[in-house]
Amino acid sequence: MTISSPKIISYYTGFIVLGTSALMIIPVITAVCQAEWEPLFDFIISMGIAASLGFLLILFGRDVKSHPDRVQWKHGFAVAALAWIILMLICAMPYLLSGHSKSYLDACFDVMSGFTTTGLVLTQDLDHLSISLNMWRHMLTFIGGQGMVVLALSFIVKEGSGAYKFYVGEGKDIALVPNVKGTARIIWKISLIYLLFGTFVFWIAGLIIGLQPVSAFFHALYMFESSWSTGGFAPNTQNIMYYHSLLYESVAMVIFIIGSFNFGLHYAIWQGKRKEFIRNIEIQSFAVTSFLGCVLGIAALSKTGLYPDAISMFRRVVFNILSAHTTTGLGSVYAQQFAQQWGDAGILIMVIVMLIGGSACSTAGGFKGLRVGIVFKGIMRDIKKLIRCERSMKVDKFHYMKDIVLEDSVIRSSALIIMCYIALFTIGTVLGTFCGYSMADSAFEAASATGNVGLTIGVTTPAMPAVLKIYYIIAMYLGRLEFLSVFALIGLVIAGVKKVCKKYLA
Repeated sequence: MTISSPKIISYYTGFIVLGTSALMIIPVITAVCQAEWEPLFDFIISMGIAASLGFLLILFGRDVKSHPDRVQWKHGFAVAALAWIILMLICAMPYLLSGHSKSYLDACFDVMSGFTTTGLVLTQDLDHLSISLNMWRHMLTFIGGQGMVVLALSFIVKEGSGAYKFYVGEGKDIALVPNVKGTARIIWKISLIYLLFGTFVFWIAGLIIGLQPVSAFFHALYMFESSWSTGGFAPNTQNIMYYHSLLYESVAMVIFIIGSFNFGLHYAIWQGKRKEFIRNIEIQSFAVTSFLGCVLGIAALSKTGLYPDAISMFRRVVFNILSAHTTTGLGSVYAQQFAQQWGDAGILIMVIVMLIGGSACSTAGGFKGLRVGIVFKGIMRDIKKLIRCERSMKVDKFHYMKDIVLEDSVIRSSALIIMCYIALFTIGTVLGTFCGYSMADSAFEAASATGNVGLTIGVTTPAMPAVLKIYYIIAMYLGRLEFLSVFALIGLVIAGVKKVCKKYLA
Protein backbone atom coordinates (compact mmCIF):
# COMPACT_ATOMS: atom_id res chain seq x y z
CA MET A 1 0.00 0.00 0.00
CA THR A 2 1.38 3.40 -1.02
CA ILE A 3 0.94 6.17 1.54
CA SER A 4 1.50 9.71 0.35
CA SER A 5 3.89 12.10 2.08
CA PRO A 6 1.09 14.56 2.97
CA LYS A 7 -0.71 11.84 4.93
CA ILE A 8 2.43 10.83 6.82
CA ILE A 9 3.21 14.44 7.69
CA SER A 10 -0.40 15.17 8.61
CA TYR A 11 -0.70 12.13 10.89
CA TYR A 12 2.32 12.89 13.06
CA THR A 13 1.82 16.65 13.01
CA GLY A 14 -1.71 16.03 14.26
CA PHE A 15 -0.40 14.20 17.32
CA ILE A 16 1.94 17.07 18.15
CA VAL A 17 -0.90 19.60 17.79
CA LEU A 18 -3.18 17.42 19.91
CA GLY A 19 -0.50 17.13 22.59
CA THR A 20 -0.08 20.89 22.64
CA SER A 21 -3.82 21.39 23.08
CA ALA A 22 -3.67 19.10 26.11
CA LEU A 23 -0.92 21.27 27.63
CA MET A 24 -3.34 24.20 27.74
CA ILE A 25 -4.99 22.49 30.70
CA ILE A 26 -2.17 23.89 32.88
CA PRO A 27 -3.02 27.58 32.30
CA VAL A 28 -6.72 26.61 32.51
CA ILE A 29 -6.18 25.18 36.01
CA THR A 30 -4.06 28.23 36.89
CA ALA A 31 -6.85 30.56 35.73
CA VAL A 32 -9.42 28.69 37.84
CA CYS A 33 -7.19 28.76 40.95
CA GLN A 34 -6.55 32.49 40.49
CA ALA A 35 -10.18 33.30 39.59
CA GLU A 36 -9.11 34.71 36.20
CA TRP A 37 -12.33 34.08 34.32
CA GLU A 38 -11.67 35.94 31.07
CA PRO A 39 -8.29 34.24 30.50
CA LEU A 40 -9.98 30.94 31.39
CA PHE A 41 -12.39 31.25 28.47
CA ASP A 42 -9.55 32.42 26.19
CA PHE A 43 -7.71 29.16 26.86
CA ILE A 44 -10.82 26.98 26.60
CA ILE A 45 -11.60 28.44 23.16
CA SER A 46 -7.97 28.03 22.04
CA MET A 47 -7.79 24.49 23.39
CA GLY A 48 -10.97 23.52 21.53
CA ILE A 49 -9.65 24.86 18.22
CA ALA A 50 -6.26 23.18 18.69
CA ALA A 51 -7.79 19.81 19.63
CA SER A 52 -10.17 19.91 16.66
CA LEU A 53 -7.34 20.66 14.24
CA GLY A 54 -5.21 17.90 15.76
CA PHE A 55 -7.96 15.32 15.33
CA LEU A 56 -8.58 16.41 11.73
CA LEU A 57 -4.89 16.07 10.85
CA ILE A 58 -4.74 12.61 12.44
CA LEU A 59 -7.95 11.58 10.67
CA PHE A 60 -6.57 12.66 7.30
CA GLY A 61 -3.44 10.55 7.76
CA ARG A 62 -5.03 7.62 9.63
CA ASP A 63 -3.72 5.07 7.06
CA VAL A 64 -0.20 5.68 8.44
CA LYS A 65 -1.09 4.00 11.74
CA SER A 66 -0.71 0.51 10.31
CA HIS A 67 2.41 1.39 8.26
CA PRO A 68 4.82 3.29 10.56
CA ASP A 69 7.79 1.93 8.61
CA ARG A 70 6.97 4.28 5.70
CA VAL A 71 8.44 7.28 7.53
CA GLN A 72 11.52 8.61 5.72
CA TRP A 73 14.07 11.25 6.66
CA LYS A 74 12.26 13.89 4.62
CA HIS A 75 9.08 13.22 6.59
CA GLY A 76 10.83 13.58 9.93
CA PHE A 77 12.29 16.93 8.94
CA ALA A 78 9.05 18.16 7.40
CA VAL A 79 6.95 17.21 10.44
CA ALA A 80 9.26 19.16 12.73
CA ALA A 81 9.19 22.22 10.45
CA LEU A 82 5.42 22.16 9.81
CA ALA A 83 4.48 21.46 13.43
CA TRP A 84 6.27 24.59 14.59
CA ILE A 85 4.36 26.77 12.11
CA ILE A 86 0.98 25.33 13.07
CA LEU A 87 1.76 25.51 16.78
CA MET A 88 2.73 29.16 16.41
CA LEU A 89 -0.65 29.95 14.85
CA ILE A 90 -2.56 28.00 17.50
CA CYS A 91 -0.63 29.07 20.59
CA ALA A 92 -0.95 32.73 19.60
CA MET A 93 -4.72 32.67 20.13
CA PRO A 94 -4.64 33.18 23.93
CA TYR A 95 -2.30 36.15 23.39
CA LEU A 96 -4.65 37.73 20.88
CA LEU A 97 -7.82 37.06 22.90
CA SER A 98 -6.21 38.57 25.99
CA GLY A 99 -5.98 41.99 24.37
CA HIS A 100 -2.26 42.28 25.17
CA SER A 101 -1.24 41.93 21.51
CA LYS A 102 -1.99 44.68 19.05
CA SER A 103 -2.40 42.22 16.18
CA TYR A 104 -2.38 38.52 15.36
CA LEU A 105 1.04 39.02 13.78
CA ASP A 106 2.37 40.41 17.08
CA ALA A 107 0.89 37.43 18.93
CA CYS A 108 2.50 34.99 16.48
CA PHE A 109 5.80 36.86 16.86
CA ASP A 110 5.80 36.37 20.63
CA VAL A 111 4.86 32.69 20.37
CA MET A 112 7.63 31.97 17.87
CA SER A 113 9.98 33.96 20.10
CA GLY A 114 8.95 31.71 23.00
CA PHE A 115 9.10 28.41 21.14
CA THR A 116 12.53 29.20 19.72
CA THR A 117 13.73 30.38 23.18
CA THR A 118 14.53 33.78 21.70
CA GLY A 119 12.77 36.15 24.10
CA LEU A 120 12.06 39.17 21.91
CA VAL A 121 8.75 40.63 23.08
CA LEU A 122 5.88 42.52 21.44
CA THR A 123 3.29 41.73 24.13
CA GLN A 124 1.89 44.91 25.67
CA ASP A 125 1.71 45.80 29.37
CA LEU A 126 3.64 42.80 30.69
CA ASP A 127 3.35 44.11 34.24
CA HIS A 128 -0.42 43.49 34.20
CA LEU A 129 -0.52 40.17 32.37
CA SER A 130 -2.74 37.55 33.99
CA ILE A 131 -0.95 34.81 35.92
CA SER A 132 -2.39 32.16 33.60
CA LEU A 133 -1.15 33.91 30.44
CA ASN A 134 2.25 34.45 32.04
CA MET A 135 2.23 30.75 32.90
CA TRP A 136 1.49 29.95 29.24
CA ARG A 137 4.18 32.18 27.73
CA HIS A 138 6.85 30.77 30.05
CA MET A 139 5.63 27.23 29.45
CA LEU A 140 6.11 27.79 25.74
CA THR A 141 9.72 28.82 26.13
CA PHE A 142 10.41 25.91 28.51
CA ILE A 143 8.76 23.36 26.21
CA GLY A 144 10.33 24.94 23.14
CA GLY A 145 13.77 24.60 24.70
CA GLN A 146 13.35 20.86 25.09
CA GLY A 147 11.41 20.63 21.83
CA MET A 148 7.77 19.94 21.02
CA VAL A 149 8.71 16.95 18.90
CA VAL A 150 10.86 15.62 21.74
CA LEU A 151 7.81 15.94 23.99
CA ALA A 152 5.70 14.03 21.48
CA LEU A 153 8.32 11.31 21.26
CA SER A 154 8.22 10.96 25.04
CA PHE A 155 4.50 10.30 25.31
CA ILE A 156 2.88 9.83 21.92
CA VAL A 157 5.02 8.40 19.11
CA LYS A 158 5.67 4.65 19.31
CA GLU A 159 9.23 3.39 19.10
CA GLY A 160 10.09 2.02 15.68
CA SER A 161 7.82 4.45 13.84
CA GLY A 162 10.61 6.60 12.47
CA ALA A 163 11.12 8.25 15.85
CA TYR A 164 14.79 9.06 15.28
CA LYS A 165 13.94 10.93 12.08
CA PHE A 166 11.58 13.23 14.00
CA TYR A 167 14.16 13.67 16.75
CA VAL A 168 16.90 14.78 14.36
CA GLY A 169 14.40 16.93 12.49
CA GLU A 170 14.10 19.20 15.53
CA GLY A 171 17.83 19.84 15.66
CA LYS A 172 18.76 17.12 18.16
CA ASP A 173 21.56 14.67 17.36
CA ILE A 174 22.56 12.99 20.62
CA ALA A 175 21.36 9.45 21.34
CA LEU A 176 21.62 9.19 25.12
CA VAL A 177 20.41 5.58 25.04
CA PRO A 178 19.83 3.24 22.08
CA ASN A 179 16.07 3.78 22.39
CA VAL A 180 15.09 7.17 20.90
CA LYS A 181 11.95 7.39 22.99
CA GLY A 182 14.11 6.70 26.02
CA THR A 183 16.46 9.50 24.95
CA ALA A 184 13.54 11.93 24.71
CA ARG A 185 12.34 10.95 28.16
CA ILE A 186 15.82 11.38 29.64
CA ILE A 187 15.96 14.90 28.20
CA TRP A 188 12.68 15.70 29.92
CA LYS A 189 13.75 13.99 33.13
CA ILE A 190 16.90 16.13 33.24
CA SER A 191 14.91 19.31 32.63
CA LEU A 192 12.20 18.51 35.18
CA ILE A 193 14.70 17.67 37.91
CA TYR A 194 16.47 20.96 37.27
CA LEU A 195 13.03 22.64 37.22
CA LEU A 196 12.31 21.51 40.78
CA PHE A 197 15.76 22.41 42.08
CA GLY A 198 16.11 25.68 40.16
CA THR A 199 12.64 26.94 41.06
CA PHE A 200 13.38 26.25 44.73
CA VAL A 201 16.67 28.19 44.59
CA PHE A 202 15.00 31.12 42.82
CA TRP A 203 12.15 31.01 45.36
CA ILE A 204 14.59 31.27 48.27
CA ALA A 205 16.37 34.13 46.50
CA GLY A 206 13.01 35.83 45.98
CA LEU A 207 12.15 35.55 49.67
CA ILE A 208 15.55 36.97 50.61
CA ILE A 209 15.02 40.06 48.45
CA GLY A 210 11.56 40.66 49.92
CA LEU A 211 8.99 39.03 47.62
CA GLN A 212 5.88 37.53 49.19
CA PRO A 213 5.92 33.68 49.29
CA VAL A 214 3.28 33.11 46.57
CA SER A 215 4.64 35.87 44.35
CA ALA A 216 8.16 34.60 44.94
CA PHE A 217 7.09 31.13 43.78
CA PHE A 218 5.57 32.32 40.49
CA HIS A 219 8.56 34.57 39.79
CA ALA A 220 10.88 31.67 40.59
CA LEU A 221 9.02 29.31 38.24
CA TYR A 222 8.94 31.83 35.40
CA MET A 223 12.55 32.89 35.76
CA PHE A 224 13.82 29.32 35.98
CA GLU A 225 11.92 28.30 32.84
CA SER A 226 13.31 31.32 31.04
CA SER A 227 16.88 30.88 32.29
CA TRP A 228 17.12 27.11 31.83
CA SER A 229 15.65 27.28 28.34
CA THR A 230 17.88 30.27 27.52
CA GLY A 231 14.64 32.03 26.64
CA GLY A 232 14.93 35.56 28.00
CA PHE A 233 11.26 36.04 28.88
CA ALA A 234 10.44 37.69 32.21
CA PRO A 235 7.11 38.45 33.90
CA ASN A 236 7.88 42.18 34.03
CA THR A 237 8.80 44.90 31.56
CA GLN A 238 12.11 45.58 33.31
CA ASN A 239 13.23 42.00 32.77
CA ILE A 240 15.76 40.87 35.40
CA MET A 241 16.36 44.50 36.45
CA TYR A 242 12.97 44.33 38.20
CA TYR A 243 14.58 42.42 41.08
CA HIS A 244 17.47 44.86 41.71
CA SER A 245 19.46 41.97 43.13
CA LEU A 246 22.96 40.64 42.54
CA LEU A 247 21.83 37.37 44.15
CA TYR A 248 18.94 36.91 41.71
CA GLU A 249 21.16 37.76 38.75
CA SER A 250 23.85 35.33 39.92
CA VAL A 251 21.34 32.48 40.28
CA ALA A 252 20.01 33.22 36.80
CA MET A 253 23.54 33.29 35.36
CA VAL A 254 24.43 29.89 36.80
CA ILE A 255 21.20 28.36 35.51
CA PHE A 256 21.40 29.79 31.98
CA ILE A 257 25.03 28.72 31.60
CA ILE A 258 24.11 25.18 32.69
CA GLY A 259 21.04 25.30 30.46
CA SER A 260 23.19 26.12 27.42
CA PHE A 261 25.14 22.86 27.80
CA ASN A 262 24.44 19.79 25.70
CA PHE A 263 21.91 17.33 27.16
CA GLY A 264 24.39 14.59 26.38
CA LEU A 265 26.93 16.32 28.61
CA HIS A 266 24.40 16.55 31.45
CA TYR A 267 23.65 12.85 31.11
CA ALA A 268 27.33 11.88 30.96
CA ILE A 269 28.06 13.81 34.17
CA TRP A 270 25.02 12.24 35.84
CA GLN A 271 26.47 8.87 34.85
CA GLY A 272 29.70 9.72 36.68
CA LYS A 273 31.76 10.65 33.60
CA ARG A 274 32.99 13.95 35.05
CA LYS A 275 36.07 14.12 32.82
CA GLU A 276 33.66 14.64 29.90
CA PHE A 277 33.20 18.21 31.11
CA ILE A 278 36.88 18.98 30.54
CA ARG A 279 37.39 16.99 27.35
CA ASN A 280 34.25 18.08 25.50
CA ILE A 281 35.02 20.31 22.50
CA GLU A 282 31.95 22.48 23.13
CA ILE A 283 32.98 23.29 26.69
CA GLN A 284 36.48 24.13 25.51
CA SER A 285 35.09 26.34 22.76
CA PHE A 286 32.63 28.06 25.12
CA ALA A 287 35.32 28.66 27.74
CA VAL A 288 37.60 30.36 25.21
CA THR A 289 34.96 32.48 23.44
CA SER A 290 33.16 33.54 26.63
CA PHE A 291 36.46 34.48 28.31
CA LEU A 292 37.57 36.51 25.30
CA GLY A 293 34.14 38.13 25.01
CA CYS A 294 34.10 39.17 28.66
CA VAL A 295 37.70 40.43 28.63
CA LEU A 296 37.17 42.45 25.46
CA GLY A 297 33.83 43.77 26.74
CA ILE A 298 35.36 44.90 30.03
CA ALA A 299 38.28 46.49 28.18
CA ALA A 300 35.97 48.35 25.79
CA LEU A 301 33.57 49.63 28.47
CA SER A 302 36.15 50.42 31.13
CA LYS A 303 37.18 53.38 28.99
CA THR A 304 33.69 54.89 29.21
CA GLY A 305 33.60 55.07 33.01
CA LEU A 306 29.99 53.84 33.03
CA TYR A 307 30.72 51.00 35.43
CA PRO A 308 33.30 52.24 37.95
CA ASP A 309 33.71 49.13 40.13
CA ALA A 310 34.04 45.36 39.74
CA ILE A 311 30.50 44.62 40.94
CA SER A 312 28.83 46.96 38.47
CA MET A 313 31.13 45.69 35.69
CA PHE A 314 30.12 42.12 36.54
CA ARG A 315 26.38 42.89 36.70
CA ARG A 316 26.20 45.05 33.57
CA VAL A 317 28.95 43.75 31.28
CA VAL A 318 29.80 40.16 32.17
CA PHE A 319 26.15 39.26 32.82
CA ASN A 320 24.95 40.63 29.46
CA ILE A 321 27.80 39.12 27.47
CA LEU A 322 27.21 35.67 28.98
CA SER A 323 23.46 36.10 28.57
CA ALA A 324 24.08 36.89 24.90
CA HIS A 325 26.61 34.09 24.43
CA THR A 326 24.29 31.45 25.91
CA THR A 327 21.49 33.03 23.81
CA THR A 328 19.43 33.60 26.96
CA GLY A 329 18.58 37.24 26.43
CA LEU A 330 17.96 38.28 30.04
CA GLY A 331 19.07 41.91 30.07
CA SER A 332 20.47 43.87 33.01
CA VAL A 333 20.63 47.15 31.08
CA TYR A 334 17.95 48.97 29.12
CA ALA A 335 17.81 48.64 25.34
CA GLN A 336 18.82 52.24 24.70
CA GLN A 337 21.86 51.84 26.93
CA PHE A 338 23.28 49.37 24.42
CA ALA A 339 22.66 51.88 21.65
CA GLN A 340 23.83 55.04 23.38
CA GLN A 341 26.45 53.92 25.90
CA TRP A 342 28.11 50.68 24.78
CA GLY A 343 29.57 52.10 21.58
CA ASP A 344 30.52 50.27 18.38
CA ALA A 345 33.06 48.00 20.09
CA GLY A 346 30.57 46.84 22.72
CA ILE A 347 27.85 46.21 20.13
CA LEU A 348 30.28 44.30 17.89
CA ILE A 349 31.27 42.00 20.77
CA MET A 350 27.60 41.34 21.55
CA VAL A 351 26.82 40.58 17.89
CA ILE A 352 29.66 38.04 17.68
CA VAL A 353 28.80 36.15 20.87
CA MET A 354 25.08 36.15 19.98
CA LEU A 355 25.82 34.51 16.65
CA ILE A 356 28.15 31.90 18.19
CA GLY A 357 25.59 30.81 20.78
CA GLY A 358 25.69 27.79 23.09
CA SER A 359 25.93 24.04 22.66
CA ALA A 360 24.36 21.70 20.10
CA CYS A 361 21.47 19.54 21.36
CA SER A 362 20.73 22.04 24.11
CA THR A 363 18.17 24.78 24.69
CA ALA A 364 20.56 27.39 23.25
CA GLY A 365 20.60 28.94 19.78
CA GLY A 366 23.33 30.32 17.53
CA PHE A 367 25.52 28.30 15.20
CA LYS A 368 26.94 26.53 18.28
CA GLY A 369 30.32 26.14 19.93
CA LEU A 370 30.62 22.63 18.48
CA ARG A 371 30.79 23.97 14.93
CA VAL A 372 33.15 26.76 15.93
CA GLY A 373 35.47 24.20 17.53
CA ILE A 374 35.32 21.87 14.53
CA VAL A 375 36.06 24.63 12.02
CA PHE A 376 38.90 25.94 14.19
CA LYS A 377 40.42 22.46 14.46
CA GLY A 378 40.02 22.07 10.71
CA ILE A 379 41.94 25.28 10.10
CA MET A 380 44.67 24.22 12.51
CA ARG A 381 44.89 20.83 10.79
CA ASP A 382 45.39 22.47 7.40
CA ILE A 383 48.09 24.77 8.83
CA LYS A 384 49.90 21.73 10.25
CA LYS A 385 49.78 20.07 6.84
CA LEU A 386 51.54 23.07 5.31
CA ILE A 387 54.40 23.13 7.78
CA ARG A 388 54.88 19.43 8.50
CA CYS A 389 55.85 16.39 6.47
CA GLU A 390 52.77 14.42 5.40
CA ARG A 391 54.26 11.20 6.76
CA SER A 392 54.40 12.65 10.26
CA MET A 393 50.77 13.73 10.25
CA LYS A 394 48.46 11.92 12.63
CA VAL A 395 44.73 11.44 12.28
CA ASP A 396 43.09 14.46 13.91
CA LYS A 397 40.18 13.86 16.26
CA PHE A 398 37.88 15.88 18.48
CA HIS A 399 35.99 14.77 21.57
CA TYR A 400 32.21 15.12 21.54
CA MET A 401 30.89 12.48 23.96
CA LYS A 402 33.41 10.23 22.25
CA ASP A 403 36.49 10.60 20.07
CA ILE A 404 35.45 11.46 16.51
CA VAL A 405 37.74 11.62 13.47
CA LEU A 406 37.99 15.13 12.06
CA GLU A 407 36.92 14.37 8.49
CA ASP A 408 36.55 16.89 5.69
CA SER A 409 32.82 16.19 5.45
CA VAL A 410 32.32 17.11 9.11
CA ILE A 411 34.24 20.36 8.65
CA ARG A 412 32.30 21.22 5.49
CA SER A 413 28.89 20.58 7.07
CA SER A 414 29.81 22.71 10.10
CA ALA A 415 31.10 25.52 7.88
CA LEU A 416 27.95 25.34 5.73
CA ILE A 417 25.62 25.82 8.71
CA ILE A 418 27.75 28.72 9.96
CA MET A 419 27.54 30.31 6.50
CA CYS A 420 23.74 29.91 6.52
CA TYR A 421 23.53 31.72 9.86
CA ILE A 422 25.81 34.50 8.64
CA ALA A 423 23.75 34.86 5.45
CA LEU A 424 20.52 35.05 7.48
CA PHE A 425 22.10 37.62 9.78
CA THR A 426 23.33 39.67 6.82
CA ILE A 427 19.90 39.74 5.19
CA GLY A 428 18.35 40.87 8.47
CA THR A 429 20.92 43.62 8.88
CA VAL A 430 20.37 44.92 5.36
CA LEU A 431 16.58 44.77 5.78
CA GLY A 432 16.83 46.70 9.03
CA THR A 433 18.77 49.49 7.35
CA PHE A 434 16.19 49.63 4.54
CA CYS A 435 13.50 50.05 7.20
CA GLY A 436 15.29 53.14 8.51
CA TYR A 437 17.36 51.81 11.40
CA SER A 438 21.09 52.40 11.79
CA MET A 439 23.61 49.76 10.75
CA ALA A 440 24.61 49.06 14.37
CA ASP A 441 21.00 48.74 15.55
CA SER A 442 20.07 46.56 12.59
CA ALA A 443 23.05 44.25 13.10
CA PHE A 444 22.39 43.90 16.84
CA GLU A 445 18.72 43.01 16.36
CA ALA A 446 19.40 40.70 13.41
CA ALA A 447 22.02 38.81 15.45
CA SER A 448 19.57 38.55 18.36
CA ALA A 449 16.80 37.09 16.18
CA THR A 450 19.10 34.83 14.14
CA GLY A 451 20.90 33.49 17.22
CA ASN A 452 17.63 33.08 19.19
CA VAL A 453 18.94 35.44 21.87
CA GLY A 454 16.23 37.97 22.72
CA LEU A 455 18.27 41.01 23.75
CA THR A 456 17.10 44.15 21.99
CA ILE A 457 18.66 47.48 21.17
CA GLY A 458 15.22 49.06 20.76
CA VAL A 459 14.26 47.93 17.26
CA THR A 460 11.77 45.25 18.35
CA THR A 461 8.62 47.18 19.23
CA PRO A 462 4.98 46.94 18.07
CA ALA A 463 5.67 50.00 15.92
CA MET A 464 8.37 48.38 13.77
CA PRO A 465 7.37 47.58 10.15
CA ALA A 466 5.38 44.40 9.56
CA VAL A 467 7.99 43.18 7.04
CA LEU A 468 10.62 43.25 9.78
CA LYS A 469 8.34 41.37 12.20
CA ILE A 470 7.79 38.68 9.57
CA TYR A 471 11.49 38.46 8.82
CA TYR A 472 12.40 38.10 12.49
CA ILE A 473 9.82 35.31 12.83
CA ILE A 474 11.45 33.53 9.88
CA ALA A 475 14.95 34.16 11.28
CA MET A 476 14.01 32.80 14.71
CA TYR A 477 12.36 29.79 13.09
CA LEU A 478 15.24 28.97 10.75
CA GLY A 479 17.84 29.57 13.45
CA ARG A 480 16.15 27.27 15.97
CA LEU A 481 15.57 24.38 13.54
CA GLU A 482 18.98 24.91 11.95
CA PHE A 483 17.70 25.21 8.38
CA LEU A 484 17.61 21.56 7.26
CA SER A 485 14.08 20.76 8.47
CA VAL A 486 12.70 23.90 6.85
CA PHE A 487 14.53 23.17 3.59
CA ALA A 488 13.05 19.65 3.60
CA LEU A 489 9.52 21.03 4.10
CA ILE A 490 10.00 23.55 1.28
CA GLY A 491 11.33 20.78 -0.97
CA LEU A 492 8.30 18.58 -0.30
CA VAL A 493 5.92 21.47 -0.98
CA ILE A 494 7.65 22.28 -4.28
CA ALA A 495 7.62 18.59 -5.28
CA GLY A 496 3.92 18.39 -4.44
CA VAL A 497 3.09 21.48 -6.49
CA LYS A 498 5.03 20.11 -9.47
CA LYS A 499 3.19 16.80 -9.21
CA VAL A 500 -0.19 18.53 -9.16
CA CYS A 501 0.76 20.75 -12.11
CA LYS A 502 1.91 17.75 -14.18
CA LYS A 503 -1.30 15.90 -13.37
CA TYR A 504 -3.58 18.70 -14.55
CA LEU A 505 -1.45 19.82 -17.47
CA ALA A 506 -0.97 16.33 -18.89
